[in-house]
Amino acid sequence: MYPLLDENYWLSRYQQNEIGWDAGEATLPLKQYLDQLLDYRVEILIPGGGNAHEAAYAFDKGFENVHVLDIAKAPILQFRERHPEFPKAHLHHQNFFDHHGEYDLILEQTFFCALAPNLRNDYVNKMAQLLKPQGKLVGVLFDVDFGKEGPPFGGNKDLYEAVLSEGLELLMLEPCYNSIAARAGREFFFMAQRKDVT
Repeated sequence: MYPLLDENYWLSRYQQNEIGWDAGEATLPLKQYLDQLLDYRVEILIPGGGNAHEAAYAFDKGFENVHVLDIAKAPILQFRERHPEFPKAHLHHQNFFDHHGEYDLILEQTFFCALAPNLRNDYVNKMAQLLKPQGKLVGVLFDVDFGKEGPPFGGNKDLYEAVLSEGLELLMLEPCYNSIAARAGREFFFMAQRKDVT
């Protein structure tokens, strides 16, 4: 039985500053991926965005359609205060599974590992719904068995390949060579795409 990871749970983590997933800035794997993109009009979603350092980085680079979603309201409000120029309509205080939209790119950064493992298939199915045709889910996943009840909940390559391939076309899943120091050797970089509907 997994703990109830609802809004109150995550709000308490923010209130107690128990946010070990927060690197304090946009992490290098996602920064370098964003740096390669040339179309600044793509619709981007960052679910479980928290303090949304990647969103701020993308927006400052010129990406016009960056959306942040989080079940906890506090980080959303704090992000608005820090970045008043960021479009308020692109900040979503909402459960990921209740969200509707269509995106060219969804960035995964410590969101998958925050969900109870019994929701992983639902995560993949929801990602497939939110992605436009040829849309991509890109990010990092922990290559760790934490050996305790999460969150975070870890995994391994075989598990991720099996889960992601259920509803998406897995394009790559490889050891991450540019992790931040605290996660070096403990992450995969992956890219998956919405399957063509036939």
